[in-house]
Amino acid sequence: MFYDYTLTTGKGEALKLSDDKGKVILVVNTATGCGFTPQYAPIEQLYRDYHDQGLEILDIPCNQFGGQAPGTDDEIHEFCTMHFNTTFPQMKKADVNGENELPLYTWLKSQKGFAGFEEHPYKALLEKMFAEQDPDWASKPDIKWNFTKFVIDREGNVVARFEPTADMAAVENCIKALL
Repeated sequence: MFYDYTLTTGKGEALKLSDDKGKVILVVNTATGCGFTPQYAPIEQLYRDYHDQGLEILDIPCNQFGGQAPGTDDEIHEFCTMHFNTTFPQMKKADVNGENELPLYTWLKSQKGFAGFEEHPYKALLEKMFAEQDPDWASKPDIKWNFTKFVIDREGNVVARFEPTADMAAVENCIKALL
């Protein structure tokens, strides 16, 4: 269950997800040097617009995709606050796939697997890149790239997974429906 997990903040403090019971949660793996990095702006806007109504955002920087989240946790935090004025909680940089993946991500992926990329300028590029690496890539639940988002309802259920190619308006509509 979602509330069974604990994350580590960028400051090294334990964050029990059970402390967020009753909130709608957006979990997102981020990167500071990615073509999707500008998504920090609409994510911050979601936080500002809906935090008081019960939205929490858990930003988990990840360097597994093209090495696009280099730097320390402090450097990543500084980049995000300087360039996107982020105020939502940022966790310690972590893996979301593989033997060292956060246990939370093992669970998230078991709840909502990969269902394909939405129409986007990067869709064909991503699909070609993954197909060259693994012909069976689309059937695996792994996180494919930076800025994959999971929406958790107030009871701790994963209700949606949005790939980085998803329109942020669809993410917002999902969150609004749960608040």
